[in-house]
Amino acid sequence: FSECRDLAAGDGGHRKVVCVTSGGTTVPLEQRCVRYIDNFSSGHRGATSAEYFVKAGYAVVFLHRRGTIMPYTRSLPEDPLLECLELDGDSSIRGLIEFLSLITHTSPHLPQAVAGNLLLKLPFTTIFEYLQMLQIIAKAMKPLGPLAMFYLAAAVSDFYVPWQTMAEHKIQSASGPLDMRLVQVPKMLAILRKEWAPLAFCISFKLETDSKILLEKADMALRKYKMHMVIANELLTRKEEVTVVTVDGKIPVYRDKSQPDSDVEQPLTELIRNKHSTYIKNTNR
Repeated sequence: FSECRDLAAGDGGHRKVVCVTSGGTTVPLEQRCVRYIDNFSSGHRGATSAEYFVKAGYAVVFLHRRGTIMPYTRSLPEDPLLECLELDGDSSIRGLIEFLSLITHTSPHLPQAVAGNLLLKLPFTTIFEYLQMLQIIAKAMKPLGPLAMFYLAAAVSDFYVPWQTMAEHKIQSASGPLDMRLVQVPKMLAILRKEWAPLAFCISFKLETDSKILLEKADMALRKYKMHMVIANELLTRKEEVTVVTVDGKIPVYRDKSQPDSDVEQPLTELIRNKHSTYIKNTNR
């Protein structure tokens, strides 16, 4: 709670704060977990978006899956310590020339964001951790009213094994085929909007592999959970284009293909920031 409040204290208490969720949740199959069901997500969208929000002056609570892509390090190799450095003689270490410019470009921004109280990183792994952390963050941000935003880019599990029905120890394969009943994860979006942070600006994401049902399901989520926006993205084209679904219509957002290093998150977060600013003005009237 205190760390979230510290983020909000900047700019005389008028700082905008966004909770960016990123990465996929796991569903443990045993209480002493060995096996689990995982949701697909690299965390790229959340990490990239967090950078743009910080750049725009937002304080960011980055609720992320352990081991996924992080802000300001997404351009580095998967194992940067080993791939970017090499031994030079017996006791010296030097950076490889092909990575020096990349490190020089990205490395100053992370400590600046942390020192400026603009980035708080909070990890999760399981669906249980994610939902508990989201509730804590939302309640801490509730006093911010419309200055608070939730950018819910995490890939949250739809089904889980209730703790009381879960095996305590590792499931044994010698027992034969596994028959397990999963139940639906409680939908927290409605509770977030109604109870945890009712005045916050809320954006959720809808990912589908079938483009024919994508916009219909995004529109359904918008109305059912009273989101301010739902970002509809199709699996194969999610890095090139998304559709922002609102009560006023559908807005396509595209990556600028004329720029080789561009991404769709830059125009997407710009659109969202503008909509959030309008929401704040209208709410404070």
